[in-house]
Amino acid sequence: MLRLSQNNRCQKMPIELKGSNFTLSVIHVYDAQPEKIRLAIAKKIEQAPGFLKNAPVVINVSSLGHEACWQELSQAVLATGLHVVGVSGCSDSKLKQAIVRSGLPILTEGKVLKHSVVPAVEKTRLINTPVRSGQQIYAYNSDLIVTSNVSAGAELIASGNIHIYGMMCGRALAGAFGDGECQIFCTHLSPELVSIAGQYWLSDQIPSEYSGKAARLCLQDGMLTIYPLL
Repeated sequence: MLRLSQNNRCQKMPIELKGSNFTLSVIHVYDAQPEKIRLAIAKKIEQAPGFLKNAPVVINVSSLGHEACWQELSQAVLATGLHVVGVSGCSDSKLKQAIVRSGLPILTEGKVLKHSVVPAVEKTRLINTPVRSGQQIYAYNSDLIVTSNVSAGAELIASGNIHIYGMMCGRALAGAFGDGECQIFCTHLSPELVSIAGQYWLSDQIPSEYSGKAARLCLQDGMLTIYPLL
């Protein structure tokens, strides 16, 4: 019989690398004036504090050139309480050098997953109880059906479609692995945020005529689109 010494039994690696998935908002900056950026971000946070307050974000600077002062822009973003974890879309060498000197990584945005590599939805997760503020329901490799209300501050994430047969006041993220054919179905739509395959709307972007109504959301030509459900 093989016996392990006490040292071997207690020995453990100090770290371990694992892959994971996170929901990160990307802020596309179209203006190089820091105060305008700060005010615009603060307004978005006020509209959806449960989703954006103190959130990690990526800044996309593809519309900015060498005239942009990265130090002032980054300070404007940080002043809103957001945490910048990286920068994407940088093609200007001077701006890129300033970003690297600030200690942030330059990120390369991945391509949208093709349908052939998106995991197939195999089953459905059913939730028959209310989803409270602060709760996160994750339906991996499946559709998600909620037959009750979803409170503000709650979050629904699914690889497939999301169905809500109650008042929807939280966040719903369908097609979490990039499947653009997924949809969101809701009988009473009043969300903080809706997202399909990474394309999302905050509450103020949802047409007012659909507020509190039955609606279906899907992607058309890569853009979020909304239709009456009934």
